[in-house]
Amino acid sequence: MSTAPRDSVAFTVVVTVAVILGALATLLVLALSGAPGITLLATGLAALPVGPVLAAYLWLDRYEPEPKRNLLLGLLWGAFVATVAAVVVQGLGGLVVGWGDTTSLAIVAPITEEACKGLFLLLLLLWRRAELDGILDGLVYAGMVGIGFAFTENILYLAAAYNGTDGLGPGGVEAVTTTFVLRCVFSPFAHPLFTAFLGVGIGLAVTARSRGVRFTAPVLGYLAAVLAHALWNGSTVHGFGSFVLVYVVIMAPALIAMVGLAYWARETEAHVLRTALTDAARRELIPATDIGWVVDLRARRQARRYARDVGGPEAERAMREYQQAAIELGYLHHRLLRGTAPADWQLRGQDFLGRIQAARPRIAFPGQVVPQR
Repeated sequence: MSTAPRDSVAFTVVVTVAVILGALATLLVLALSGAPGITLLATGLAALPVGPVLAAYLWLDRYEPEPKRNLLLGLLWGAFVATVAAVVVQGLGGLVVGWGDTTSLAIVAPITEEACKGLFLLLLLLWRRAELDGILDGLVYAGMVGIGFAFTENILYLAAAYNGTDGLGPGGVEAVTTTFVLRCVFSPFAHPLFTAFLGVGIGLAVTARSRGVRFTAPVLGYLAAVLAHALWNGSTVHGFGSFVLVYVVIMAPALIAMVGLAYWARETEAHVLRTALTDAARRELIPATDIGWVVDLRARRQARRYARDVGGPEAERAMREYQQAAIELGYLHHRLLRGTAPADWQLRGQDFLGRIQAARPRIAFPGQVVPQR
């Protein structure tokens, strides 16, 4: 659901069209980059780190799971739109300005790639602002875009390594192995980490009361993403020793700090939800006895298992619907209490309450009497 139906349609149309065009352009680039067999090998190797990194971000997204469609669009934007746009911009810029490989790698690539990735987050902020509830949502969407971007970029790098067109050697299996270890084993988090800085900025902008913070937070987040990306790329210019130094002294601590921030934001979600739903219960919008079954993740799973055991798949679906509507109501109520609610908060609130009231008679939490049909 978005701040307005027209904005929601615009977001879907613009992103979908961009993804389709980007996918066609990506397939063309891959077809021209080497033999089909090499491209398939590179694709398989590039896909290996995707699952673990993706699972980590989905783990973060458990309190209020974002719409799967939006998460998928983020992945596809990173994989097809951002990569192709970055390649085109850097290629055209190189022809016009004539910058060298070092300048392109250390300066131009970070600026253009973070802008191309960040555009998806900006579109979310402009057209689907109501889907963003804070830092955690910004991190999750930034992660999706970064994972998609890294996947396609790794395909191109692995194919170029095998073909010897990366300028680092004659190519072959040894070159592919080196590239795979460096990009897919030691640094699968790199692009998600860079874009995470912008994700934090977007999350702060959504929750900020100050108009100045709402503007400056995304800008500062983008600049931090570019700086982190530039340090990373620049380290590769001066040899392996410089790369290891930046990896150990800067990037690893930055990753640890970002993981800590993500964990803190995830744990804060429980407090935010409990406080908001407690206030909602005082206003008789939701039974106070239900709050624990909605806020606590373990209790939430227990309630779903109980519903499935006593009522089957239909009862479990009703429980999931009730919990999801209550969670969304909690976040909306939190934003209302902070004074940062979306313009259509009344419409959205009525929708959530309608879903809650429709599902509540069909469910029972552990220890309660199961409704009779």
